[in-house]
Amino acid sequence: MKEISITEIENIKIGQVEDVKGGTGVTAFVSEEGMRAGVDVRGGGPASRETQLLNPLMAADKIHAILLGGGSAFGLGAASGAMKYLEEKGVGFDVGVTKVPLVCQSDIFDLTVGDTFVRPDAEMGYAAAKAAIEGPNYRDGNYGAGCGATVGKLAGMETCMKTGIGSYAVSIGELQVGAVVVLNSLGDIYDWKNGKQIAGLLSEDKKSLRSTIEMMKHKTEVVENKFVGNTTITVVMTNARFEKAQLCKIAGMAHDGYARSINPVHTTADGDSIYAVSLGDIAADQDTVGTIAAEVVSEAIIRAVENAEGAYGFPAAADFDW
Repeated sequence: MKEISITEIENIKIGQVEDVKGGTGVTAFVSEEGMRAGVDVRGGGPASRETQLLNPLMAADKIHAILLGGGSAFGLGAASGAMKYLEEKGVGFDVGVTKVPLVCQSDIFDLTVGDTFVRPDAEMGYAAAKAAIEGPNYRDGNYGAGCGATVGKLAGMETCMKTGIGSYAVSIGELQVGAVVVLNSLGDIYDWKNGKQIAGLLSEDKKSLRSTIEMMKHKTEVVENKFVGNTTITVVMTNARFEKAQLCKIAGMAHDGYARSINPVHTTADGDSIYAVSLGDIAADQDTVGTIAAEVVSEAIIRAVENAEGAYGFPAAADFDW
């Protein structure tokens, strides 16, 4: 197994647009020919659009784009802009009078970063889809949907850390499996290989890390109307051939990567979602790909931590020497 760039996986293009001042952005994953896709949502507070298309009982066998964005539910309008651009390019499901692009979207909550009232909109979605097709520009760090990503927020934004978007991909012979993660969790982040905490809840003096789990154990009373200000969202991609039901299972297995690297995870205050897409016709075992998917998700989470830069008053791991 060897590491490859996420951009080496064919039949999908990634474009990113961010509003640095506003602290938000969009990352668009576009397949002009269409891609088979599944989804698994484990968090209690997702902000999403058209994910029901990926239910195996639904008629659509392919979609044309996935958008990961900021802005929480306010940012879901970005998909309309992506649809407009793709329709102009002749990409979509042929309905005779036009082609309808099938676009799914999931967003993180970044309204407490940058400008609360700057959210991804149709114009940003259009620009992200255009970048994907005309000038793919994927980068790890404070880009696209990762522009306003933060982690470790149990004690509030005052002691959280800046993260971003991260990717990791591998090949085994012809088989390719990769993931792009927008890391925006309530919980702390751990290196899954050694168990070391690498980001998350800062101490009150912001010089060291604390454990979110330990803090939760000392505050066991019921919290009403818990603030849903988090969500980690991911696209897992492979050139192996799978259908929608299989991809939903692979997305579910990929959540093991979250569980190894984020603690706590899948809370009611997170909207954790993973998409899995099939982009080729390589024959591969579903369980093997799902197991690899969990590993690349964990590695992509580490990259999201390592490549983030401190911003908006929130320090990143690169600002410390732990």
